[in-house]
Amino acid sequence: MKGIHFSWQGLLALLLCLAAIAMLPLLTADAVAPFTGGVTIFILLLIAAAAAISFINLSPALSATILFIGAHGAAWLLLSGITGNEGNARVSFFLLIAAAWLLAWRCVSVLSTIRPRSAAGNYGLRLLIPAIFGAWILIIWEAATRGAGIPFILLPPPGAIGARIAGSIPTLWTDVQQTIFKSVLIGYMIGCASGFLVAILADRVAFLRHGLLPIGNLVSALPIIGVAPIMVMWFGFDWQSKAAVVVIMTFFPMLVNTVAGLAAAGNMERDLMRTYASSYTQTLLKLRLPAAAPFIFNALKINSTLALIGAIVAEFFGTPMSGMGFRISTEIGRMNVDMVWAEIAVAAVAGSVFYGIVAILERMTTFWHPSFRGGQT
Repeated sequence: MKGIHFSWQGLLALLLCLAAIAMLPLLTADAVAPFTGGVTIFILLLIAAAAAISFINLSPALSATILFIGAHGAAWLLLSGITGNEGNARVSFFLLIAAAWLLAWRCVSVLSTIRPRSAAGNYGLRLLIPAIFGAWILIIWEAATRGAGIPFILLPPPGAIGARIAGSIPTLWTDVQQTIFKSVLIGYMIGCASGFLVAILADRVAFLRHGLLPIGNLVSALPIIGVAPIMVMWFGFDWQSKAAVVVIMTFFPMLVNTVAGLAAAGNMERDLMRTYASSYTQTLLKLRLPAAAPFIFNALKINSTLALIGAIVAEFFGTPMSGMGFRISTEIGRMNVDMVWAEIAVAAVAGSVFYGIVAILERMTTFWHPSFRGGQT
């Protein structure tokens, strides 16, 4: 039939619904507030209807919308019902979570077939697909920890972590200011800038090029837990010692990548510049640095994550009464695991934003490079 197409995710979701029906109820008899019969039926109908509609040939946008509502509506009802009933979930509860996840999988598959006509729609779709994927990591995490009754000290649910973040914004903001706005950004700028300038000098002087790169490989292999205490002894307990650690971690990746990038320009292009009687500076600015731009941005992206890791680990060895590393080491000693996870979540978001900003700058600067132009239609 032309109006019907096969969807294995929808078929498997329907089978899981049938299996869940055979194993009802969703919670054990010890549950404080079990699911009512109406809510259970509504969840089953929501999943089954979305799964059945996935077999119908609809427009991709409409099909994805129905699947999105069915998957996330069912997941929201299931998670709302398990809150307060931790450890009382039965197999049927997890079967319905799996069925909703399959619908979300189908939704992402349908979204990936859409080809927006506008640039805004294209960017929105590229953000929506990973957002759904990431949301379902949290949903499955929440369902597993609350449904199975995993001890809070081992793995708190994302809902508890989110509540801790919402209730600790002033503390988290103080830690972000100390770690990111001082240690990370200042150390990142100094390390990357100095690595870039030394790479230009090493490219000009063969002695430095042959002498610095082996040392760079050696220093890159130094363990951060060995360097951080020394920097604390040299520069004190405030952010300066953490910035020094970041400088060490970011200097040599920038040096190595920039030197490799400056050598990326072909001999034919260099010979052409010589025929124009170009000086070293003109060749460097108009040929070699543009050719090295992808290498330089690669180092900047690598350093964006190394800087954050280095600053947080360095704070374990001495810091004022603030900072992400200080908070993690202090709160884990008090068994405040939710606060530790809150700091980890904030650090992950900050690192992702930092990396994203560098990636956007790379695309704006090196839009001419084949790695970007090759994927455009």
